[in-house]
Amino acid sequence: MSRIGKIPVVLPKEAKIAIENRTVRFEGPKGKLSLTLPAGIKVEQKDNNLFVQRTSETKQDHANHGTVRALLVNMITGVTQAHQKSLEIQGVGFRAQLQGQKLILNIGFSHPVEYMVPKDVKVSVPQPTEVKVEGVDKALVGQVAAEIRAFKPPEPYKGKGIRYLGEAVRRKQGKSVTK
Repeated sequence: MSRIGKIPVVLPKEAKIAIENRTVRFEGPKGKLSLTLPAGIKVEQKDNNLFVQRTSETKQDHANHGTVRALLVNMITGVTQAHQKSLEIQGVGFRAQLQGQKLILNIGFSHPVEYMVPKDVKVSVPQPTEVKVEGVDKALVGQVAAEIRAFKPPEPYKGKGIRYLGEAVRRKQGKSVTK
């Protein structure tokens, strides 16, 4: 039995759940999400707990068991609290600004980089060198943060670029002059 899959998922009071056929729908104060269950996995609700069970013992069902449980936990967290990723921009003159649904980044190129933010994700710029990505879907929040970071990943010599908040960048020594 999957170590992760056998742990029951606790439902908070503010989250509403509907299980229909192979679809599990969550609704909360932050938004709505749904998950289509793979074949061989079923979800049951008892009181304030969700139990993920597999209907057969195939290798794929073993793999899906813990994965579905983790996805359900992420969905509950998303509809009740929302997921968040923070990025910081380091470099002289590097900054970000938000114009409607468009994030404009000045990151050392000859032109500003424009990024259209998906409608399901909220991006805010509390400071010119800080970008916050929030949303209900954990995968989409991570994808948007990764796409923004990919415009100028941190380089190892001076550390300039866009990095996740608290990310450690291994620095290289650079050229050494020998005499």
